[in-house]
Amino acid sequence: MRIGVSTDSGSGITQEESKQLGVRVVPMPFRIDGQEYFEDINITREEFFEKLKNDCDISTSQPSMEDVMKVWDELLETCDQVVHIPLTSGLSGSTQTAIMLSHEDKYEGKVFVPDDKGVSITQRQYCIFAKELAAKGYDGQQICDIINRESTSNQIYIGVDTLKYLKKGGRITPMAAAIGTLLHIKPVLGITNGGKLDSFTKVRTTKMVREAIIKGLKAELEGRLNDKDMNNCYVCVAYTDNPEQAEAFAEELKTEFPDRLNLEIVVAPLSLLISCHIGQNGLGGAVIERPVELK
Repeated sequence: MRIGVSTDSGSGITQEESKQLGVRVVPMPFRIDGQEYFEDINITREEFFEKLKNDCDISTSQPSMEDVMKVWDELLETCDQVVHIPLTSGLSGSTQTAIMLSHEDKYEGKVFVPDDKGVSITQRQYCIFAKELAAKGYDGQQICDIINRESTSNQIYIGVDTLKYLKKGGRITPMAAAIGTLLHIKPVLGITNGGKLDSFTKVRTTKMVREAIIKGLKAELEGRLNDKDMNNCYVCVAYTDNPEQAEAFAEELKTEFPDRLNLEIVVAPLSLLISCHIGQNGLGGAVIERPVELK
């Protein structure tokens, strides 16, 4: 049985990388000053961050049902089943929309939609897990069940360099933003077990952001994941617009986690959907547990 895998651009997988990974990516739309754009289709990351810096009005949305179904229809021309892994339901309605569509008569028993509770590098890794599970002979329903089971076995922390965009998006009050800016506060956010964005801690320097992320990752490994030695967990890095900073952080994590499961640490961009709330110099780190079926 041939299994196709699809996702949306919340995964941070570019259109070019999608070809290398064999994962179809549905671009998530957003509007800038009233004009519609699609991530990695008609706007580059550099252009996006220039518009963000210039205080353009940016709003985000989930992919249209037509765009999602087009990808599924194309995959089903050569595949028996499709596993579609959208952005966490905690941040977008795209999961529930896709689940609803998968129960339409033409997709029933052919398209399966788990809620991986992930974003960016965690969502990306579940797409890779789906490909690996398919290669081992698991069918669409089994892969969906495994990902749903494993959806709490990942954690990502994201350091925010400026409070400007959290304020603009209504996630903090103007007064809190003003006080935080005055005190040079840099929040570190976490995508919690339920797939929602929440505050983890607050620090004052970029160095302390990195230290807080490392502390959070180690706490996850030693506590909830019970894998202090990283015998079964990957570590990854995400960023908004500063890949050099992200690569340097990956080198730091190689020293902090010498026994990690993955020799090379994946460094990948946060989707523009997330980046518009984080802003410039956003930096993230994640740990992701490998499903027992892939040991």
